[in-house]
Amino acid sequence: MEWRKSTRSTGTSNCVELRQDLAAVRDTKRPGVVLPVSRDAVRGLVVKVSR
Repeated sequence: MEWRKSTRSTGTSNCVELRQDLAAVRDTKRPGVVLPVSRDAVRGLVVKVSR
């Protein structure tokens, strides 16, 4: 599965990546640790941070 990070991320690896299917997130610095999340949780987060 492909991972994506924000186009606003800098080269410092201080970002969170989102799996393409929106079912998991991970820290760029620790790519082996994956946190499964629901699509609804991801959508809710995006709505809150985009306000």
